[in-house]
Amino acid sequence: MKGFKYYIGTITIFSTVICSLVSCSNDDDDDDYLGNWVDRSVFDGSPRSGTASFTIGNIGYTGVGYDGDDYLTSFWSYDMDGDFWSQKADFIGSARNAAVGFEIDGTGYIGSGYDGLDELNDFFTYNAGSNSWEEIASLPTTGRRSAIAFGMNGFGYFGTGYDGENDRKDFWKYNPGTDSWSELVGFGGDKRRAATTFTIGDQVYLGTGVSNGIYIDDFWAFDAATETWTKKLDLDEEDDYSITRSNAVGFTLNGYGYIATGVSSGTLGTVWQYDPSTDEWELKTSFEGTTRQDGVAFSNGTKAVVGLGKTGSLYLDDLYEFFPFDEYDDED
Repeated sequence: MKGFKYYIGTITIFSTVICSLVSCSNDDDDDDYLGNWVDRSVFDGSPRSGTASFTIGNIGYTGVGYDGDDYLTSFWSYDMDGDFWSQKADFIGSARNAAVGFEIDGTGYIGSGYDGLDELNDFFTYNAGSNSWEEIASLPTTGRRSAIAFGMNGFGYFGTGYDGENDRKDFWKYNPGTDSWSELVGFGGDKRRAATTFTIGDQVYLGTGVSNGIYIDDFWAFDAATETWTKKLDLDEEDDYSITRSNAVGFTLNGYGYIATGVSSGTLGTVWQYDPSTDEWELKTSFEGTTRQDGVAFSNGTKAVVGLGKTGSLYLDDLYEFFPFDEYDDED
């Protein structure tokens, strides 16, 4: 469902005059951009936001979160080929939202988050083969929510977030062979919470987020081989584009990175495509579902879906697959 308009008396005339003087846009303008969204299987669990997720092969996993009344421990998988959901063993840690999830060599990890009282630093591993959980070493620093995490080259990486008093910018490395964490140095970016990442090859790209009420516009690439950060073009490049937001989703598809949905003075549906060869962004067709924040994205590199999350007090359970180079079709 794409945009619609309300026309009421003289307000319509006034709006028409204003739009003739400035560049006004709405979702109908998506006809000018490439990209199409197709309905997929609605989430079988209760609508929720702030889940933690990871992808193993063609299966996306997501769990915990908040449904407007309760913090949750239920955990689910989504088969991207078969387009169906399956409930898995409940998360064994305390119920929470705003946790992180990542994958290392076919094993899933969930940790940190907020349980309604405290920011957390505990971590757990999920074995998809046995459908079982095990607690591992806790993060050896303050608990936090709305951090970011990713797995690369056999290790896990965790950083940023909010610790209950301050936004953070520190980064930590998890070694599953020794079940231990070590602190990394070298990230020159701003403090932030609710940032977004996506991975292209051996580079992890980090951007967006908010700190002290200010939306952050710096954008960084992490080289997993050297564990160094390189600053890229800002996400607010004068009049060319503005991708700044928080609580968005990031994913990778056929060598491109994407940032979608999120919040900035209201929930968003815009979708931006990043080309790592040029360090440039391109606007794509907006997300077809309700604008939202704190959603979830699964990607296996050649297929990507986005869903769940919330808009205002409404919690969501829908899911859409994205085809970035197809023409928009409002009938599918």
